[in-house]
Formats: sequence, structure tokens, C-alpha cells
Amino acid sequence: MDNVNIKKLAEALKLSTSTVSRAFRDNSDINASTKERILAMAKQMNYQPNHYASNLREQKSKTIAVIVPELGNNYFSLAVQGIERIASEKGYHILVYSTNDQFEKEVSFIKHLHNGRADGIIMSVTGEANDHNYLNELSKKRLPLVFFDRVYEDIITPRVTTNDYESSFSATKHLIEQGCKRIAYLAVNKTLSIGKTRMQGYIDALKKYKIPFQEELIIDCTNNYKENIDHLKQSFSQLKPDGVFTSVERLAFATYYACYDLNISIPNDLKVIGFSSLEIAPLLNPALSTVTQPALELGKAAASLLFKLLENPTTTPATSAVILNSKLIKRRSTSTEN
Repeated sequence: MDNVNIKKLAEALKLSTSTVSRAFRDNSDINASTKERILAMAKQMNYQPNHYASNLREQKSKTIAVIVPELGNNYFSLAVQGIERIASEKGYHILVYSTNDQFEKEVSFIKHLHNGRADGIIMSVTGEANDHNYLNELSKKRLPLVFFDRVYEDIITPRVTTNDYESSFSATKHLIEQGCKRIAYLAVNKTLSIGKTRMQGYIDALKKYKIPFQEELIIDCTNNYKENIDHLKQSFSQLKPDGVFTSVERLAFATYYACYDLNISIPNDLKVIGFSSLEIAPLLNPALSTVTQPALELGKAAASLLFKLLENPTTTPATSAVILNSKLIKRRSTSTEN
């Protein structure tokens, strides 16, 4: 049967359209036998309820927007999985937007979401520009926002992060304990809160263990994979570090490629550790030592915090902050022992 709408279904059942609608919304004020009869007739007549239209009437999209800097990164993929699990349990869908670390895209996505396409936003920021006031428009329009991992310090909103300072300190300490004295720190976007925090952990560990800090050993990298490899080859040749700490996952790969091209042996000539949630880290040659963030749990925590905002906005302070602990995993890339 074609073009069956809720009115025709209600007529066939000799019920009101509101009663039929309540059955599809799983309202508690409709008895089980009536609901069962409605669903059976809907199946027989091949009727598909328009949940989107229903949600519009309720002024809810039942959708959460997730904005991330990239999707190729295993860390963000896992975080999105965590968000989706919680959203699904709540009867919500997610829309994922990737900025590719472009601030203009971030602003465009936020403006696009003002049209009611989503009930809330979970975002890991690009970190570009100093003026983030466009995000304050969200609160005026009552669109809840939760930051995760990468945040803007000048925007007061709930956030979920990991213990980046302690993790960075511990990773640097591990390289020092392995005998490294010229430790290069590979950075991307030092102005971002997460970048500053991780770099400070590196600097403070050097200071505590009386390793002279050398500005030249902080190597600024980009989001371009090939450019990073070429840049690292040049930097390693000139600076000759004996240890490398990569602040983001993709720079660990670039380090491995650069070392391969330069015939630098890891870990004999250069010990490498980095922030990474790669499941294949133990399978690399040599296995990569990592600071592994609980990406899945971080995504779940961010989604749970957003739903608290949606369900009880007055009881969830804008200053709410959840900090999860990362784990230092020592593997072959930082040890010459068999």
C-alpha cells in the first residue's frame, strides 16, 4: 500500500492520530495491547513513522553534532565511537564534522548548527585564531557545548580532558632514564592549550633532571604529512637528537619514516615515544612506546556530560571539568634491551 500516512493508519484502526503517534513515541500512557495492535497494523500497511517531523514538533532533532580536527587519527575515531555509544543509549544520532584543522570550517560548522540541526555539540577545537566569541552565540541560543581533548581556554563551558602535563612529564622522564640527553620535542600548534600543557611537562622534566633546555630542540611541525617528513629529516641531520617525544600521533609515523630514510636506528641511535592511541603501535618495527589516552572513555565521558546539560542544564555548571588519566606504555622504541 502506497502513501500511507498517520491519518490513514488511524482511520484503519478507528483510533485518533494522537493515540497512534503516542504508540510510536513509546509513551507510557498507552496500554500495551493498543500499542501492539497499532504496530501490527503499521507493519501490515507498510507505514514508516516520520521521526524527524515528530522531533521538529517537539523542537528536538535527537541529534548530537561532533566536531573533530581529523578523522584519520585513531584517537579521534575511538573518541567518536565512545560518543556514539552514549548517544545511541539515549536514542540520539550523531553527525560528525571534520575541520581538517581549519578554523574557517569550524566557524562554518557552528553557524550551520544554529538552525536546529542538532540539540548539542561536542567539539575538539582547531586551536587557530584568538577570537572565539562566535562560540558565545551558542549559549544565547541555548545550544549546549562540551569540549573534549583540545579546548579554548577563553570559552567557559564543560570539558573533558586527560592529564596531559603529567603524561608529558612522565614520557620525558622515561627518555631521560633511558640515557637520552638531547631530547627533541615535536610540536604542532604551541598556542593551543593542549600544546602548551604538553610542552610545559617536557620542559619541567628536563629541568628537574638537570638536562639543559635547548630551544632548537623544539621542532615545529605542520599538518602536512610529507612536509613533516622532509622537515624532520633536515632537523635530525642538523640537531642529532638522541631522543624524540612526539606531541601528536601522526608525528610518530613521520619520525619513523625520517629515520628510515636517514638510516637512523630506533632505538639504538634515537629513542622515540609519543602520544598515540594506535592499536598497531606494538606491531611497528620497533614497537612504539606511547602515552595512550583513554580515547573511547573520553568520548563517553564527553557525551555523558552533554546529556547532563540537556537533561538538567541548571545543575551542570559551565565550569564542569572531567580529567581522565593516560597510560605510559614502554616498548622497544625506547629500550635497547631485548
